[in-house]
Amino acid sequence: MAIKQLTTALAIGVLAIGAVACGSDDDGGSTSSSAGGASTAADNGGSSEAKVKKIAFASPEKGNDFGWNQQGVEAARTVARDMGIEVEIADGSGYDNVDPILGQLSNNGAQLVIAHASGYNASATDVATRTGVPELGWDNPEGLQPDLVGDAETASQQGSYLAGVLAATVSRSGTLGIVTSADDTNWNKMSGGFIAGARSVKPDIKMLSAQIGQAAYADAAGGKRVTQTLIAGGADVIFGMGNGSSFGMLQAVEQAGRGVQFIDVIGDKTSIDRKDVLLSSVIWNFAPVFRQAVEDVNAGTYGTRGYELDLANGGISLLRTDKAPADAWAAVDRARAGIEDGSIEVPLTPRKDEVEALLDQ
Repeated sequence: MAIKQLTTALAIGVLAIGAVACGSDDDGGSTSSSAGGASTAADNGGSSEAKVKKIAFASPEKGNDFGWNQQGVEAARTVARDMGIEVEIADGSGYDNVDPILGQLSNNGAQLVIAHASGYNASATDVATRTGVPELGWDNPEGLQPDLVGDAETASQQGSYLAGVLAATVSRSGTLGIVTSADDTNWNKMSGGFIAGARSVKPDIKMLSAQIGQAAYADAAGGKRVTQTLIAGGADVIFGMGNGSSFGMLQAVEQAGRGVQFIDVIGDKTSIDRKDVLLSSVIWNFAPVFRQAVEDVNAGTYGTRGYELDLANGGISLLRTDKAPADAWAAVDRARAGIEDGSIEVPLTPRKDEVEALLDQ
């Protein structure tokens, strides 16, 4: 993933709500063993011939952020349970000097280590080379090494295209807002997909777009402030991409009233949506990629190809809530079918200037 810092500093009032539904509550970056609570091997599906008996997972922040870290932790546990193998979780590992943590996970008996941040790529490669234990990184296709280093990426623009279709269908004001926390590859890709999806429904729909800061992933206060500005400009659906800052975006929408709704990314904040404003979320499910990586290690083909989350493999999807009208969801279903059969081509806009050019069309 292109996001270098996925912090979960939940700094304002609404962020305290997030702690209620924590996926993990231990402190610091220490390594913990867990597969649904403990490091165990399930009895259903483990093969005595399989090379992978145990996987390990490391992420920068704790798995309680309703986003990147939590989705990764849950996916690792799901894959371990379904494949009948052990899993060791080291969430909250931070960003600095992660080599010792990745090395410890490798030396603790894992046959695959998931280094769940693109900022871990260099360390993951070094550790894999030193220990011989395969590592899975993010957004580094040039770094593939047979038997040692794998790479995963996302077709996140496919999910945001569907979000744009939904937003344009339900909007009453005819104005949509896009809020991003940084000039980030995935945020840019999703912004482009959202714009294209919305315009496929209403070609003349108005788009407002704003970036909180250079790397404002955890800036909840900034997320709230910028979102309020777009709402004041007439946006009645906000598409927010921000990690921790998205909690501030959600709070701004909650306080706006007037039927303003929010579309989130990566995780599902339904459980903390107290004001019933969460229209949807572009969900990232890492389980298909993690599962395929394990299968490739078992088959002896690991590191020879990359992996991608997309609509076809279930890695990318659009959350359906009870606030999505039937006609709007029917439009989403048609768009999904078009993307999957190739009749709809979603623009790829990894750079900010490409998003700006699309907005200017």
